[in-house]
Amino acid sequence: MSTTQHEHFDVIIVGAGISGIDAAHRLQRDYPEKSFVVLEALESFGGTWLVHTYPGVRSDSDLYTFGYDFKPWTGAPIATAEEILRYLGEVIDDGGLDRHIRYRHRIQTASFDSASGTWTVHGTRGENDESITLSANFLWMCQGYYNHAEGYTPEWPGFESFAGQVIHPQTWPADVKLADRNVVVIGSGATAATLVPALAGSCGTLTMLQRSPTYFWPSPNTNEVADMLRQLDIPEEWTHEIVRRKILFDQELVTQLSFQEPEFVRDELLNMIRPLLPEGYDIATHFTPKYMPWRQRLARVPDGDLFTGIREGLVAVVTDEIETFTPTGIVTVGGTVLDADVVITATGFNLSVLGDIAFDIDGVPVDWAATVTYRGLMFTGVPNLAWVFGYFRASWTLRADMVSDFLIRMFHYMDEHGVHVVTPHLRDEDADMPLLEWVNVDDFNPGYLLRSMHLMPRRGDKPEWQHSQDYWREKEIFPQATFDDGCLDFA
Repeated sequence: MSTTQHEHFDVIIVGAGISGIDAAHRLQRDYPEKSFVVLEALESFGGTWLVHTYPGVRSDSDLYTFGYDFKPWTGAPIATAEEILRYLGEVIDDGGLDRHIRYRHRIQTASFDSASGTWTVHGTRGENDESITLSANFLWMCQGYYNHAEGYTPEWPGFESFAGQVIHPQTWPADVKLADRNVVVIGSGATAATLVPALAGSCGTLTMLQRSPTYFWPSPNTNEVADMLRQLDIPEEWTHEIVRRKILFDQELVTQLSFQEPEFVRDELLNMIRPLLPEGYDIATHFTPKYMPWRQRLARVPDGDLFTGIREGLVAVVTDEIETFTPTGIVTVGGTVLDADVVITATGFNLSVLGDIAFDIDGVPVDWAATVTYRGLMFTGVPNLAWVFGYFRASWTLRADMVSDFLIRMFHYMDEHGVHVVTPHLRDEDADMPLLEWVNVDDFNPGYLLRSMHLMPRRGDKPEWQHSQDYWREKEIFPQATFDDGCLDFA
């Protein structure tokens, strides 16, 4: 392996997905004096939307809020991966961001040197794994939150005995043939809700096997307000902003109602799917979750397509736990035997904390679980580093936007005051603050978080030391947050 020349930048942005592109756009627009580079491990931009190629892959957030506030969305609210990639490509082209992005650049280690106040990253680039070394004053981590290389598959009894094909949607093979084969999709979240309607009618048999149900929100893949404004020839920029605000207004009402009147919201969600299913269908077993709405993410079902396959007899739903795999399929705890040639494990992600990069400060490895999160974007004791982690109940990009605005304000503040290093630290009044799990599991508890909570930073019981999932609260707090409240140490 050869080594390239050492380069230095003001900022290194890690990841060219929706967060990294957002960060690059805003940094170039709002602080053009800053030099920066975007390092992306994959061969192109897009992150999730590049990695996931399973049939029907689409967003489960509307693109008016999942898209950027500076780039109008003109398509259907729920978009395909191809449409999202095209949109992101336009943002890159419009801003000339491609000159800042370096693909196939994989970071392995990142070291902070207190004497110089800089991060140095080491890694490889290209197919030949040529060594790279770059340094920067600040690391802006936009690499996402899950392992792109491998999805989560539980350990089931007898799994190794299964003689058929096993596919995780995250690593979908291009040459898979499903015609005339018996297919079982394990899972009931957004991925399963996307895959099942896309596969309905193309298999011998198709069964969605779920341990427990998920709340689904069926709705037409249109937006009446957007359609009306376009009919009136309202400029797309205005249409985008008006529709974006209307969607966020409606989402706030639903979210508040989910906690104030959870039984009412549950009943309304079930009433929405009832007419989409065959008469007498066992909704209590197959579509009534044990948790209340919004304790896990609601899965959007555009045009109710998941239920179309069930209604037409193309999809069977089995709600039960797996007793064991056999060479020819699955036996559930309740005794149901499912013959399977192909098992698709739509069972979730493996959480990745800051890209699983080995971080150290002056040679001492960083243990993220020993830190406390500062506003859900920085960490106590870790200088000049921020991680973009979006919302679960609202679109990811909404928080990426606020983090970008906050960081750029902070960069201006630091330059105006002639300081170069910023490190969050607990104040004297925080000394007796209880340190809790990063997310309140009574408030939000998807499996990938519960499995990996021990790897995540801690949180306190004060707003400065929490990662809030309340966009409508944070959109007021973030713009007003100051840099002289004692939480940040500047040097």
